[in-house]
Amino acid sequence: MLGLLFGNLYTAVVVVLFFGLTIFIHELGHFLVARWCGLQIKAFSIGFGPALWSKEVNGVVYKIGCLPLGGYVALPQLDPNAMATVQGDGENAGAEEPLPYVAPWRKILVSLAGATGNVLLAIVLAWIVFLRGMPATIANQETVVGFVDTTSALYEQGVRVGDRIVSVAGTPVQFWSEFVQEAAMHDVVMLTLQQSDGALLEVEVETEPWQYGVRMVSGVEPLEPVVVDEAEPGMSAAAAGVEAGDEILSYAGVEVLGRGHMIDLVQVHAGRAQEMRVRRGTGADARELTVLVDAVEDAEVGHPRIGVRFRMPAQQLDTASRVHPRPMAQIRLHASAIFRFLRDLVRPRTSARAANMVGGPVAIIVYYFGMVQASMMLAIWFTGFLNINLAIINLLPIPVLDGGHIVFSLYETVFRRPVHPKVVNILVNLFAILLIGVFLLLTMRDVDRSPLGRRVRGFLDRDEVEEVQDMPGEGADAPLAEESNGDVGLD
Repeated sequence: MLGLLFGNLYTAVVVVLFFGLTIFIHELGHFLVARWCGLQIKAFSIGFGPALWSKEVNGVVYKIGCLPLGGYVALPQLDPNAMATVQGDGENAGAEEPLPYVAPWRKILVSLAGATGNVLLAIVLAWIVFLRGMPATIANQETVVGFVDTTSALYEQGVRVGDRIVSVAGTPVQFWSEFVQEAAMHDVVMLTLQQSDGALLEVEVETEPWQYGVRMVSGVEPLEPVVVDEAEPGMSAAAAGVEAGDEILSYAGVEVLGRGHMIDLVQVHAGRAQEMRVRRGTGADARELTVLVDAVEDAEVGHPRIGVRFRMPAQQLDTASRVHPRPMAQIRLHASAIFRFLRDLVRPRTSARAANMVGGPVAIIVYYFGMVQASMMLAIWFTGFLNINLAIINLLPIPVLDGGHIVFSLYETVFRRPVHPKVVNILVNLFAILLIGVFLLLTMRDVDRSPLGRRVRGFLDRDEVEEVQDMPGEGADAPLAEESNGDVGLD
């Protein structure tokens, strides 16, 4: 229990540090360029609300707010009337003397500096991931199908293990994460797959509700490593010398592509001994072994087993290999994910689905926790992803965001006069209220969709919670349920 407590505390500290670094770099960009351009700076804050720490140096108040959900640099000359209301504590208010004029191009440079800082940080992090490497995940590997449920609509239409998903609704996909993202935009989706003989197969399938409001194609799983967590005493695998940590490479001469695939192979070849090839160890110490195992009927789970429990890979990690994605390829993938989402958000036929997929702060933190616990390099990769997303979103032409300030400055450049301060004040405050409202709405929705939220609803409506439990893959504890009933977790 104590180890679990310290482990969660460590994870929380790392998440705060990475998220704080993202905010700090963004605001540092504004700060440095504003100083270079000669703008007056009143405050530099990481976090909002009452200050946990503050210090004034050369007229600038540096502080850390108690709410680590953002930050700001108070720059009166960007917008003296509106910014005093929006940027926290009103450091800009009360100026008795007119502020020196600032050319629009200087304002634009300052507004762009925050996003530029995030992009530069993302590039640095991408180089770290490239040089150090990170565990391979299903999300950054190809779209090979590792398991197909024989009772699914996909199997009935001819989809088989080893097929490669080429496109989703006409959009080409290269990685499993792209397949998931594109499929989630549709109630019914057309998939194009390349089969082992090179032929193309088109299938149409309905998507089903999944966690956090996302829809998914059920009955199909990606290529994944099959690692033994335990070889049960008295069963065939243990007798053959299989050990925890062994990765199963093939069974009965067939390459194993996933846990579900392995279970199918065992059942197909039950009743006679079969060769199973495993990899033991990692790196230079890795070696391959071939053992002879025999599947016997297990009355408790209702199908033949060789007696191994599969390790549930944290974030579906391939512990036997590391990938070294090129830095700019990482940046392109990060950017394409947010651009695809924004594209779907403005399309009438996909806007509702895209809005339903938006994750709020709770979802981001939960995902961040999983990344840190799985691998520090994955957490660094995800921090790069967040920085690119923050840069792009901040440049949207919305008042209160950096993009809104750029629009105001462009207006001043074209019409030779600034936007009237009252107009700016109204727009900034209106969009600030809307932004806070969306933030609170997403937070409440994240909590409601979380396993804790479903348990709370269960006290109010027992029938509803039973319906949720029947949904495929719903909730963070779904893999544990699968492991306990023997469908996926053991063989």
